[in-house]
Amino acid sequence: MHDVLRQRLLRKIESLPDERIYQVLDFIEFLDSKYALTTPVEASGLQKFAENLEDKLRRKAVSPTTIREAFQLISAADRVLSGVSSAGKQILADLGEALEGPSEQPVRSPGPKGKVGPAPSSGEGGEPEG
Repeated sequence: MHDVLRQRLLRKIESLPDERIYQVLDFIEFLDSKYALTTPVEASGLQKFAENLEDKLRRKAVSPTTIREAFQLISAADRVLSGVSSAGKQILADLGEALEGPSEQPVRSPGPKGKVGPAPSSGEGGEPEG
């Protein structure tokens, strides 16, 4: 779907009352079940939970306004968890790089009086020969 059509659909949907938006959703899901050419994008775990909960609330005739307010909170939680997940993946990637890094550093040798320092190169920093 191109961006112009996406924006047009969003404008039309946003102008409808909540009750009609759910009718539009039902119709889209009907069309999807009949004519979809590809499998839909998989929703996150929290998104699936929210959709199932929303469907149950709709069957129990909970007002669309109440549903909208509840799901604004769930949407915020989904964004936070997504951010935490991304941060966790970044930390693991950084940790993996840090664990691989030390094996590539030069070996340090003991210096005078047992202090550890960089390995002296030939003729530099060592005791005079003779």
